[in-house]
Amino acid sequence: MSGHSKWSTIKRKKGKADAERGKKFTRLIKELTVAARDGGGDPDGNPRLRTAIAAGKAENMPADNIKRAILKGTGDLPGVTYESATYEGYGPGGVAIYMEVLTDNKNRAVADVRHILSKYGGNLGANGCVAWMFDKKGVITVDLESSDEDTLMEIALEAGAEDITSDSGAYEILMDAGAVDDVRTAIEAKGVKIESAEVTMLPQNTTKIETEREANSMLKMLDLLEDNDDVQKVYSNFDIDQALLEKLAS
Repeated sequence: MSGHSKWSTIKRKKGKADAERGKKFTRLIKELTVAARDGGGDPDGNPRLRTAIAAGKAENMPADNIKRAILKGTGDLPGVTYESATYEGYGPGGVAIYMEVLTDNKNRAVADVRHILSKYGGNLGANGCVAWMFDKKGVITVDLESSDEDTLMEIALEAGAEDITSDSGAYEILMDAGAVDDVRTAIEAKGVKIESAEVTMLPQNTTKIETEREANSMLKMLDLLEDNDDVQKVYSNFDIDQALLEKLAS
């Protein structure tokens, strides 16, 4: 989990900036709409929609926004039709990049992604070229002040979690992708506030970026990918030493 934890720390810091720019709500609305379209508008029978609603509430999204997104997904309100896609490729130093996309124009989306990767020394690859390097898992994040580790571990493991760590500045609870809803419900039932609950792609191994130039290019690439309106999530197996990260941030 070490590589994922460092990546999570970076994403958590970036997530605050995304929210300020309005990107977070845009992504959540797309996910709510597609989840309702694919699985129906009743969250009781649609785990993906339940997770999306919980994510929206965690970001303080107004209930009316959530409702409208769901109604657009079910066709009860007019809205844009989004298509799902995944793109795979390589970044600086040969690190793996895996992207989940929701777009109303696949030609635009793939062109934008290819341009961003190429600009910073990467390239777009064929489907399947890096997906095998990742495992689909559920990750729930809890603030360190919200619970003690022993109590949280007991609750989570009983509900189906596999592991818990705290080396990223928060508790990260790992589980099978299908167990996210059960573990989240069990934790919240004990009055513990959850920062985030998501299905993610965890790298099986990490690739270390050694030079300042490659590290700088990698972080700029991630900024542009995560700012792209069509890109929902970006995953990578890169690792950067903490000293180099601090140097880049200074």
